[in-house]
Amino acid sequence: MRVVRFLSVAIAALALLAVAGATAALVVFHQYGRGLPDYGQLADYEPPTVTRLHAGDGRLIAEFAREKRVFVPVEAIPLRVVQAFLAAEDKNFFTHPGVDALGVVRAAVTNIIHMRDSSRRPAGASTITQQVAKNFLLSNEVSFRRKIKEAILTFRIERALSKERILELYLNEIYLGYGSYGVAAAALNYFGRSLDELSLAEAAYLAALPKAPSNYHPTQHRAAAEARRNWVIARMAEEGFASPTEAAAAQAEPLAVRAPTDPEIVAADYFTEEVRRELLDRYGERGLYEGGLSVRTTLDTHLQAIAERALRRGLTAYDRRHGYRGALARLDLAADWPARLAAAAVAPGHPDWRAALVLTVEAAQARIGFADGTEGHIVFDELKWAWRQLAGGGLGPTPRRPADVLAAGDVVAVSPAEQGGYRLEQRPAIEGAVVALDPHTGRVLALVGGFLFEHSQFNRAVQGRRQPGSAFKPFVYAAALESGFTPASLVLDAPFVIDQGPGLAKWKPANYQRKYFGPSTLRLGLEKSRNLMTVRLAQFVGIERIAEVAERFGVVEGMPPQLAMALGAGETTLIRLTAAYAILVNGGKRIVPSLIDRVQDRRGRTVFRHDARDCPGCAAASWRGQAEPVLPDGRSRVIDAPTAYQLVSMLQGVVERGTGHIIADVGRPLAGKTGTTNDSRDAWFVGFAPDLAVGVFCGFDQPRTLGRGETGASVAAPVFRDFMAEALADQPALPFRIPSGVRLVRVNAETGRLARPGERNVILEAFKPGTEPGDQAAPVLDGVPQAGVGGAAADEGTGGLY
Repeated sequence: MRVVRFLSVAIAALALLAVAGATAALVVFHQYGRGLPDYGQLADYEPPTVTRLHAGDGRLIAEFAREKRVFVPVEAIPLRVVQAFLAAEDKNFFTHPGVDALGVVRAAVTNIIHMRDSSRRPAGASTITQQVAKNFLLSNEVSFRRKIKEAILTFRIERALSKERILELYLNEIYLGYGSYGVAAAALNYFGRSLDELSLAEAAYLAALPKAPSNYHPTQHRAAAEARRNWVIARMAEEGFASPTEAAAAQAEPLAVRAPTDPEIVAADYFTEEVRRELLDRYGERGLYEGGLSVRTTLDTHLQAIAERALRRGLTAYDRRHGYRGALARLDLAADWPARLAAAAVAPGHPDWRAALVLTVEAAQARIGFADGTEGHIVFDELKWAWRQLAGGGLGPTPRRPADVLAAGDVVAVSPAEQGGYRLEQRPAIEGAVVALDPHTGRVLALVGGFLFEHSQFNRAVQGRRQPGSAFKPFVYAAALESGFTPASLVLDAPFVIDQGPGLAKWKPANYQRKYFGPSTLRLGLEKSRNLMTVRLAQFVGIERIAEVAERFGVVEGMPPQLAMALGAGETTLIRLTAAYAILVNGGKRIVPSLIDRVQDRRGRTVFRHDARDCPGCAAASWRGQAEPVLPDGRSRVIDAPTAYQLVSMLQGVVERGTGHIIADVGRPLAGKTGTTNDSRDAWFVGFAPDLAVGVFCGFDQPRTLGRGETGASVAAPVFRDFMAEALADQPALPFRIPSGVRLVRVNAETGRLARPGERNVILEAFKPGTEPGDQAAPVLDGVPQAGVGGAAADEGTGGLY
């Protein structure tokens, strides 16, 4: 009976204790569970990560981020890395409900056993889920209260999220030292490798760090770091994550960290800034700087480098033709001149140049010194270009010796000369831009918006609106060809005056060279850039029709009905004008310039694709004899293909015989048009090869004359020539494609009449069927308005465009 009574009392006591414990637990959970952070946010939590821009060939061109963090989805994290962290931090992660009871007991027993060992760190029992609760939702406060809150949140998180999601949050957020948040960043910072390249020993070292990264620093606490790493490797072997042989080999490896190397970033500042603006408009600041986007751009790094070299070379050549503006600064030649030069912090004008102090000027050279105390020299041959620029804009006498250019104490910009020594440099006052795009798709392959982005972020290729001058004329001729003219039609090239109405001065347009050539073909008018012929043509066709063509091509919108617009007085941008020329060479199909091919989110899902055409056959894993996929052509037609080719042929004549003849040196089928505005304020050349359209603009940011004799042919065309020569150097010489509906007829290049046997100066002219010239003389358009043909009043405009 006593035994029964004792057992009954004991059971009752245990029951009371259980009830009391449960009641106490409920009270604790109720008391501490109120007002806890919302754990539901973890379901959608995405840590701020780097947005990366890549060129078309995959090379990195820019990064945008507030924190240099790398996010890796859990399914992309190598199993070896996951196993290392499970072995080190939470071997029962996939089986416990959030708090590991056995782990708690084990830690408590271990701590009691080693209670008197003050050098030993107390064992912990925090699970991965508990660490997620602490790191994301709680502070680092060490208290019983915080541990209770942590436990409550842990149970809630386990009910709300999958184990895989909890592990993903942990491995991407945990701090592992070296400024590394997450395992991917740590792999790069410690070992210079991606996660899938880590060895067993390296993965184990990363898993050794969460408890105290600073205590296991790979160089400052090397012994402790290796011991902790080897402990993790042993734990992996115990859990069956590594064989004994693998574990022994990994433990024998020395702990070798590799200094992280910055990724090679291809410089394309104007291009990447334009992409940044587009991404900002599309995804906002948070999406751009925290979204971890992977952006594949249209940039061709090879063509971008060529464009930058060609533009800088062209702007420098123009600037040197107009003289030397003098030293950047003056310094006294004291004994401590290197320190004084360094303190002056004179900007040389380009990252590849150096500021130098002229020490002495001798008969054949100038001796110079740098801020680091080294010296060099500039020979006179590198100074011959430096005519002194006078206050009125003219040039001084020809330099005959170094003293005519430099004086001791001058601070100048220099760069290494090919023959040794240094050359005198000067940042051009003129600015410019280059755009290269694929004429069939509109993909922008290269874009340079100025001489140096660090000096001016204004993008002259996209943001600068300027008058195109005669580079607009092809669209006047397009309107004429659509109205029934042919390239061989005759227009009178002679002076005439237009009465603009009461109170307005009479407008007297003129050719650039003030010469007149009588009846001339449309081809000659475009090749030689004849203003009077263009105005007569515009007057006959009607300026309203030309305005419609300009808007259809995307050159100018809302162009006023004034004849001066026919000579390029309406403002446009380089990228729009280049895209309009591209429409001509692609056969008349509309394109829209684009800088982004595809955008993927942090998980690799495509969220934007510029080419939205559906192509089921393109997704085939392999080729098994099936036909090539046929992509639909969704481009709308801007101009019919025969008319587009007639203009291409005429613009090819500009290069072969006209104002762009300097480009013929390239020796490839090229076409294009020069453009120079009134008083030579802006210089253009826009043109194309069969598969590459390129535009060049040069001018001052505050418009002023480029100088006497400076035109699109002398300033912009050399840039186009140099770019095309290098860009097409390893490409086959392709002829321009001739569409159906075009007949090539031998004609006299000057008269446009059918060529006779033995006649010289014969070309193949492009005609639409039924418009070929006959034996009789063609009528001449003399500018007299015809009945039923729209005319327009002229504006004061831009007579003298070329």
